[in-house]
Amino acid sequence: MGDPRKSRRKWEGPGMPWLSQALKSEQKIMGDYGLRNKKEIWLARTIVTGYRHMARSLLALPPAERAVREKQLLGKLYKLGLLKSEQSTIDDILGLEEESLLERRLQTIVHRKGLARTMYQARQLIVHGHIAVGGRKITSPGYIVKRDEEDSIDFYPTSPFKNNPPTAGQGEVNVEQKGN
Repeated sequence: MGDPRKSRRKWEGPGMPWLSQALKSEQKIMGDYGLRNKKEIWLARTIVTGYRHMARSLLALPPAERAVREKQLLGKLYKLGLLKSEQSTIDDILGLEEESLLERRLQTIVHRKGLARTMYQARQLIVHGHIAVGGRKITSPGYIVKRDEEDSIDFYPTSPFKNNPPTAGQGEVNVEQKGN
């Protein structure tokens, strides 16, 4: 069963981490999605790779069992928001990238909904407990938002941002006011 104090890591790093092209693409993804470190990219890549592996293993099953399991997997990925429609196919699963999972993170959706001006501000609002999903405070920026939860993302009821959302001037230091 395993000792609960000795948990395993949930991600697998790249096989060749020092390739310049990989470093550049990872750095671009980190900037686009406001990630803290590359481990968050590797986690998303590992999860998506697992879903693609499940889809490939479905291809080897007998047709009757394949249809049932394919419908279950497609339904699950549609509810997570990784697939555009319920009528998707296995080819759509095989075409998933880590960016499709990073788009479903709470941090990204808070920024896209306009609750925060930048990805980094979205991360800070979440970590500091100002964001709620369905009235429940979520403090993990990596929380994967399901399709039906997307409309219920808002500020936490006791948050000072509930009535005053962050604006363009808030939180910025004016150089002239700082003093010398």
